[in-house]
Amino acid sequence: MLETALARQLKTLLEKLTQPIELVSTLDDRAKSTELAELLDEIAGLSDLVTHERTGSDPRRPSFVIRRTGTDIEVRFAGVPLGHEFSSLVLALLQVGGHPSKEAAELLAQVRDLEGHYSFETYFSLSCQNCPDVVQALNLMCVLNPNIEHIAIDGALFPDEVESRQVMAVPTVFLNGEPFDSGRMTLEQIVGRLDTGSAERTAAAISQKDPFDVLVVGGGPAGATAAIYAARKGIRTGVVAERFGGQTLDTMGIENFASVPYTEGPKFAAELENHVRQYDVDIMNTQNAAKLTPAATAQGLVEVELASGARLLSRSVIVSTGARWRSMNVPGETEYRNKGVTYCPHCDGPLFKGKRVAVVGGGNSGVEAAIDLAGIVAHVTLVEFDAELRADEVLQRKLRSLPNVEILLSAQTTEVVGDGAKVTGLTYADRTTETWHSVAVDGVFVQIGLLPNTEWLSGTVDLTPRGEIVIDDHGRTSASGVFAAGDCTTAPFKQIIVAAGAGATAALGAFDHLIRTSTPDEENSQGEPAARSKVAVLP
Repeated sequence: MLETALARQLKTLLEKLTQPIELVSTLDDRAKSTELAELLDEIAGLSDLVTHERTGSDPRRPSFVIRRTGTDIEVRFAGVPLGHEFSSLVLALLQVGGHPSKEAAELLAQVRDLEGHYSFETYFSLSCQNCPDVVQALNLMCVLNPNIEHIAIDGALFPDEVESRQVMAVPTVFLNGEPFDSGRMTLEQIVGRLDTGSAERTAAAISQKDPFDVLVVGGGPAGATAAIYAARKGIRTGVVAERFGGQTLDTMGIENFASVPYTEGPKFAAELENHVRQYDVDIMNTQNAAKLTPAATAQGLVEVELASGARLLSRSVIVSTGARWRSMNVPGETEYRNKGVTYCPHCDGPLFKGKRVAVVGGGNSGVEAAIDLAGIVAHVTLVEFDAELRADEVLQRKLRSLPNVEILLSAQTTEVVGDGAKVTGLTYADRTTETWHSVAVDGVFVQIGLLPNTEWLSGTVDLTPRGEIVIDDHGRTSASGVFAAGDCTTAPFKQIIVAAGAGATAALGAFDHLIRTSTPDEENSQGEPAARSKVAVLP
């Protein structure tokens, strides 16, 4: 059932196996079981080290186990892991079969040293681009530590289970039968939750780092490009990022990045990080900036305080913290987040199959979400504040042609309503008639634009009323030695390629600043000898 080219690639990858593995499936008479059996038979036919037996007894059907023969090292799936999860299947085959992970050695050791028993269940969707990160992280933990179990479950194949456990967003993870978390998580973040002392140890280690020449805050396209440009100048470069890739991790398809006809957000983000790691860049993931203190003098050091309590010093800082989905800020939105309120139609849409949903927002993202959802759900109500939609005309025509879509204009969402466990509807005010109405829905998809991640900079650099960092054509902010790039700034177009270019500009601007202010033998603003830099002093 695999395409010829894909089967050939998988056969080549399976040559990396060093240990025999067995695929043990549990099937029923559904079409999906037949599909799974065909997939596993085909995989087994690609390597002499892989066998397939249909002798499983898992209560979920279809499901299967990937087990290292003669051991208790195993990874489990309930469903047919194709789509975005095919990469998770391939990695599981390789890792159970003895191929080593590329994760940092110290992180792998941290997983092996976890004590206690952990039984994880992850509900995913084949259309979710964030789910593979969580599935792959937990699968790897199973391979490394015998006290950890994990099963990845395709929620679309087990709707009764999804309903009873009130899974309304993916990925959703349960630990030992209780809710653990929802949304994208990296291996570092998961281990940090389980190893309670790791955050303090990491913060202490970060605080001991020597001052940087350029410290980039943010790991999206702007931050990654800035780090590459800075590192190529041969200067000490660091990156602090909550999640490397930023908003691209939540992007379904990318078709307008020059020289790349098509890619998907998570893949693009992984390639960004891999590119940065080709250089001598100190990457500090899962860290949030909390405060910036500008240098007292042009030759001084800028201080960045992290939410963990760690502090970093640098001769220049490039802020590229990007933006996040804007919230409606109405009653019920926070209470029912991931219980019917969601911000990713691609990820969570399949969970609402056959149900009624609302999309809030009439721009391109809102209309595209409504079009996508109309093919899955029973009915879509699009709620737009303005008197007309703001999406491109071609999208509007497509939307209006769909029989199961209703468009409400001049409608201000006032509340998300629920029964305490899940969303049951929303209320809106008709701005024309000044009357209030209710709509019965099972899900609310919020698509009303982005909000810059700049609250931590208030009072430090000049911001617009919208919270965007004011920059000039060199990426300079109002604070000496502080530069900015990407969606968190006044750059007029929020596009990946624009952000990448702005990151390059900010890095070159920061390098120019370092050249013009380089005084390595003077004392810094803290009264300590300034760290020597590779930046030459102008004659």
